[in-house]
Amino acid sequence: MPIINACLGIIYNKLENSVLLACRPEGKPFAGYWEFPGGKLERDESAFAALIRELNEELDIIVAIPNLSYLDQIEYQYPHALVTLDIILVTAWQNEPQPLEGQKLFWYQLDKDIELEPLLPTTAKIFELLANYL
Repeated sequence: MPIINACLGIIYNKLENSVLLACRPEGKPFAGYWEFPGGKLERDESAFAALIRELNEELDIIVAIPNLSYLDQIEYQYPHALVTLDIILVTAWQNEPQPLEGQKLFWYQLDKDIELEPLLPTTAKIFELLANYL
Protein backbone atom coordinates (compact mmCIF):
# COMPACT_ATOMS: atom_id res chain seq x y z
CA MET A 1 0.00 0.00 0.00
CA PRO A 2 1.58 3.32 -1.04
CA ILE A 3 2.11 6.19 1.40
CA ILE A 4 1.24 9.70 0.23
CA ASN A 5 2.80 12.63 2.08
CA ALA A 6 0.69 15.74 1.73
CA CYS A 7 0.01 19.06 3.39
CA LEU A 8 -3.04 21.21 3.77
CA GLY A 9 -3.62 24.80 4.69
CA ILE A 10 -6.25 26.04 7.08
CA ILE A 11 -6.61 29.51 5.58
CA TYR A 12 -8.04 31.40 8.52
CA ASN A 13 -9.75 34.79 8.30
CA LYS A 14 -9.72 35.96 11.93
CA LEU A 15 -12.06 38.93 11.34
CA GLU A 16 -14.76 36.68 9.85
CA ASN A 17 -13.85 33.63 11.99
CA SER A 18 -13.89 31.58 8.81
CA VAL A 19 -11.75 29.03 6.97
CA LEU A 20 -11.51 28.44 3.24
CA LEU A 21 -12.70 25.12 1.84
CA ALA A 22 -12.43 23.88 -1.73
CA CYS A 23 -14.62 21.37 -3.54
CA ARG A 24 -12.62 18.79 -5.48
CA PRO A 25 -13.27 19.29 -9.21
CA GLU A 26 -14.46 16.70 -11.70
CA GLY A 27 -11.74 14.36 -12.90
CA LYS A 28 -9.99 14.10 -9.52
CA PRO A 29 -10.48 11.32 -6.99
CA PHE A 30 -13.32 12.17 -4.58
CA ALA A 31 -14.71 14.82 -6.97
CA GLY A 32 -17.44 16.86 -5.26
CA TYR A 33 -15.99 16.42 -1.76
CA TRP A 34 -15.02 19.46 0.31
CA GLU A 35 -11.50 19.76 1.68
CA PHE A 36 -8.91 22.20 2.92
CA PRO A 37 -6.60 23.30 0.08
CA GLY A 38 -3.18 21.71 -0.25
CA GLY A 39 -1.51 18.84 -2.00
CA LYS A 40 1.26 16.29 -2.22
CA LEU A 41 4.80 17.01 -1.17
CA GLU A 42 7.36 16.66 -3.94
CA ARG A 43 10.57 14.75 -3.31
CA ASP A 44 12.76 16.49 -0.69
CA GLU A 45 10.17 19.27 -0.24
CA SER A 46 9.18 20.49 3.22
CA ALA A 47 5.52 20.76 4.19
CA PHE A 48 5.78 24.58 4.33
CA ALA A 49 7.41 24.78 0.87
CA ALA A 50 4.81 22.40 -0.58
CA LEU A 51 1.92 24.37 0.89
CA ILE A 52 3.28 27.69 -0.37
CA ARG A 53 3.61 26.15 -3.86
CA GLU A 54 0.20 24.45 -3.81
CA LEU A 55 -1.69 27.53 -2.59
CA ASN A 56 -0.12 29.59 -5.35
CA GLU A 57 -0.90 26.97 -8.03
CA GLU A 58 -4.46 26.24 -6.86
CA LEU A 59 -5.62 29.61 -5.50
CA ASP A 60 -3.23 32.28 -6.81
CA ILE A 61 -2.37 33.38 -3.27
CA ILE A 62 1.10 34.18 -1.99
CA VAL A 63 2.01 33.07 1.51
CA ALA A 64 5.17 33.80 3.49
CA ILE A 65 6.65 31.40 6.04
CA PRO A 66 6.13 33.80 9.01
CA ASN A 67 2.37 33.52 8.34
CA LEU A 68 2.40 29.72 8.68
CA SER A 69 2.04 27.72 11.90
CA TYR A 70 2.45 23.97 12.01
CA LEU A 71 -0.50 22.49 13.91
CA ASP A 72 -0.43 18.72 13.68
CA GLN A 73 -0.05 15.65 11.51
CA ILE A 74 -2.73 13.06 10.92
CA GLU A 75 -2.84 9.81 9.00
CA TYR A 76 -5.80 8.39 7.18
CA GLN A 77 -6.14 5.07 5.40
CA TYR A 78 -7.93 5.61 2.09
CA PRO A 79 -8.71 2.60 -0.14
CA HIS A 80 -5.83 3.48 -2.48
CA ALA A 81 -3.14 4.64 -0.01
CA LEU A 82 -2.16 5.71 3.47
CA VAL A 83 -2.18 9.52 3.51
CA THR A 84 -0.02 11.44 5.97
CA LEU A 85 -1.18 15.06 6.23
CA ASP A 86 0.75 17.96 7.71
CA ILE A 87 -1.81 20.49 8.93
CA ILE A 88 -0.68 24.11 8.67
CA LEU A 89 -2.51 27.25 9.80
CA VAL A 90 -2.30 30.19 7.36
CA THR A 91 -3.03 33.54 9.00
CA ALA A 92 -2.10 36.01 6.24
CA TRP A 93 -1.72 35.96 2.46
CA GLN A 94 -1.59 38.19 -0.59
CA ASN A 95 -4.29 38.17 -3.30
CA GLU A 96 -7.90 37.08 -3.08
CA PRO A 97 -8.17 33.29 -3.46
CA GLN A 98 -9.21 32.31 -6.99
CA PRO A 99 -10.29 28.81 -8.12
CA LEU A 100 -7.52 28.16 -10.67
CA GLU A 101 -8.34 24.44 -11.03
CA GLY A 102 -12.09 24.78 -11.59
CA GLN A 103 -12.89 24.02 -7.97
CA LYS A 104 -15.64 25.75 -5.97
CA LEU A 105 -14.52 27.77 -2.97
CA PHE A 106 -16.45 28.44 0.23
CA TRP A 107 -15.62 30.52 3.32
CA TYR A 108 -16.93 28.36 6.17
CA GLN A 109 -17.83 30.43 9.24
CA LEU A 110 -16.74 28.52 12.33
CA ASP A 111 -19.36 30.06 14.62
CA LYS A 112 -22.31 29.15 12.39
CA ASP A 113 -24.09 25.82 12.15
CA ILE A 114 -23.58 25.12 8.44
CA GLU A 115 -23.84 21.68 6.90
CA LEU A 116 -21.44 21.37 4.01
CA GLU A 117 -21.35 17.90 2.50
CA PRO A 118 -19.80 15.69 1.55
CA LEU A 119 -16.57 16.28 3.48
CA LEU A 120 -13.47 14.21 2.93
CA PRO A 121 -12.95 12.03 6.02
CA THR A 122 -9.74 13.90 6.83
CA THR A 123 -11.55 17.25 6.59
CA ALA A 124 -14.12 16.16 9.16
CA LYS A 125 -11.30 15.04 11.46
CA ILE A 126 -9.52 18.38 11.08
CA PHE A 127 -12.64 20.32 12.08
CA GLU A 128 -12.52 18.37 15.35
CA LEU A 129 -8.90 19.50 15.87
CA LEU A 130 -9.60 23.15 15.04
CA ALA A 131 -11.38 23.81 18.33
CA ASN A 132 -8.06 23.30 20.13
CA TYR A 133 -6.15 25.82 18.00
CA LEU A 134 -8.45 28.74 17.16
